[in-house]
Amino acid sequence: MGSKSPRYHKMKIALAQINPTVGDIEGNTGKIISTIEEAEQAGADIVLAPELAVVGYPPKDLLLKESFVRDNLAALERIAGRTQRVTAIVGYVQPTGLERGKGLYNAAAICQEGKVAAWCAKTLLPTYDVFDESRYFDENERPEVVRIRIGGADKRLGVSICEDLWSEDRHFARRLYGRDPIAQMVDGGADLILNIGASPYSVGKHQTRLKLFAAQARRHRLTVVWVNQVGGNDDLIFDGASGAFDAKGNLIAHARSFCEDFLVLDLAGTDNRVETIPEGVESIHQGLVLGTRDYVSKCGFKEVVIGVSGGIDSAVTAAIAVAALGAECVHLVAMPSRYSSEHSRTDAEALAHTLGTPLQTISIEQMHRCAENELVPHFDGRPPDITEENIQARLRGTVLMALSNKFGWLLLTTGNKSELAVGYCTLYGDMCGGLAVLSDVPKTMVYELANHINRQAGQTIIPESTIKKPPSAELKEDQTDQDSLPPYDVLDAILERYIEQEQSVDRIVSAGFDEAVVRDVVRRVDLNEYKRKQAAVGLKVTSRAFGTGRRMPIAARYQ
Repeated sequence: MGSKSPRYHKMKIALAQINPTVGDIEGNTGKIISTIEEAEQAGADIVLAPELAVVGYPPKDLLLKESFVRDNLAALERIAGRTQRVTAIVGYVQPTGLERGKGLYNAAAICQEGKVAAWCAKTLLPTYDVFDESRYFDENERPEVVRIRIGGADKRLGVSICEDLWSEDRHFARRLYGRDPIAQMVDGGADLILNIGASPYSVGKHQTRLKLFAAQARRHRLTVVWVNQVGGNDDLIFDGASGAFDAKGNLIAHARSFCEDFLVLDLAGTDNRVETIPEGVESIHQGLVLGTRDYVSKCGFKEVVIGVSGGIDSAVTAAIAVAALGAECVHLVAMPSRYSSEHSRTDAEALAHTLGTPLQTISIEQMHRCAENELVPHFDGRPPDITEENIQARLRGTVLMALSNKFGWLLLTTGNKSELAVGYCTLYGDMCGGLAVLSDVPKTMVYELANHINRQAGQTIIPESTIKKPPSAELKEDQTDQDSLPPYDVLDAILERYIEQEQSVDRIVSAGFDEAVVRDVVRRVDLNEYKRKQAAVGLKVTSRAFGTGRRMPIAARYQ
C-alpha cells in the first residue's frame, strides 16, 4: 500500500507554538486569536494550537471549578468566531454531558467559519511521572476521524492529543491502555495525523519524541504534524520543538525550542524551516533560563534576590537569573561569617562584576555570635556541633527573606539535586526561597553548566577559582563537602541509579559501587524526604525530579 498523504500536498499547516499561562484564559485566548490572524495572513489552511491552550497546561484542580470550565467554553466561542479563511484546531476543556465519570474531556475543537464545527477528545490519559489526567478527565473510548471540508475539498483528519501519539510499536498502547488511537484513526480512513500536545521537557526527551513520531509516520505511511506548548508552568518546562514528518519518516519541518514560534508548513514545499535543536547541557541551560523567567513573571515578580557565597551553585544560579531577567533585575547578597574564606569573598565580587549586577555585603558575624551567646546557657554545656553550623545558614535565610519582603524580590534558592537528595542543606536556611532553580540538577552537571556558560559567553563569567576549588558550605573551619559525602561523581552516579532508574541497593552494588557507600547514600535519601516536602518549587530537567513526579511517604519504615 502506498502513502495516503498525496491528496494533502497542497495544504499549508501553521504550528502556533505559544506560551500559555495556566488559568489566564483571557491572555491565552488573545494569543490564540493572534495566531489565527497570522495564519490567515500567511495563507494557511489549518492552524494548530497546543493541548488545553485555552486554559494552559496543567490546570490541575482549577478543573474542579465549574466557573473555570464555563469561562473556557465562552473563550472557545470567541476563538471560533475569529476563524474565517483558516481552520483552527485548539485544545480546551469539554464537558462530557454524561452523569458517570469525571464529566470532562481533554479535547480539541475544530473551529471553522466562525463556529466550532467539530470536536474530539483525548483517548490515552497518562497517570505516570508528573501526569495525573485520569483524576480530571474521562477517556475517549472511540477515537474518530474528523471529516471536514477545507479549501473546497473533503478532508479526513486524524486529530490526536499528546499521549495518543506516544506509542513505540503498534502493540505498546494496547498493552498499556487497551487501545491504539492512531491505528484506530488510520483504520477509520484518516490520511493525515495532526497532534496537539503539552509535552514537558527533560534532557534527552526530544530525541525520544522524534524517534517515536517518525516511527508512527513510517508505520502508517502518513504525514504526522505536531505542535507542542512552550514555556514554564510551576515546576514544568515545555520546550516546544514542534514539527512534522513525511510519510517516509523524514523530518520536513521543525520549530525552535524554548521560545514561542510560528511555523507554516507547506506540504508541497521542499524548503520548510528545520531548526537545529539544542541537546545535553545546552538544552538544560536554555530550559532553566526559560523556567526561571516564566516562574518569576507568571507569579507577578519583576526582580529576584540570590545569596552568593563564592561557590559554584550560587554562581550558576545567578548567571541563569541574569540570562532570564537581565542584570538590572537580579540582586546578589554576600553574607560572610568568621568561616568565610577570602577567596569566597573575592569570587562573589568577581561574579557580580562580570554579570553586571549589584552586590550587597551583609555580615552575619554579629548575629551569629549573638545567637550563640543567647543559646549557650540553654545547651547544657554540650559541645558545638551541626546545630551551630545550621544557625549560620538560618541567619542567612532570615537576611534574604527580609530583603525579599521589604523590596518585593523573589528569593531564588541555590541548592542542587545532589544536596537535596541526601539532605546536605538546612531547612529554613539555604532552603529558604520561592524557586529552586537547580534542585533537579546534579552537582556534576552544575559544573558542566558553569563551563558551558563561560564558553557561550566567550569570556569568564563564573570565576575559574569558583569552578576549581573544593566545594564547601564554609560553616566551620577548613570544611569541605567531601568531609561527609562521597566524591560528587560517585554520589551522582549512585543517585541517578537510585532515583531516576529506581534500582535496588543490590543492583547498584553489582555495578561496581562500594556497598557501605551505597547503603549510606540510600539511607540519607530516604531519611530526608521531610526536607524535600518543605522545599521551594524546583524546575524539572531530568526524567525523575523531586516533587510532583516522585511521591514518597515521609513517615515510612521500608528499607
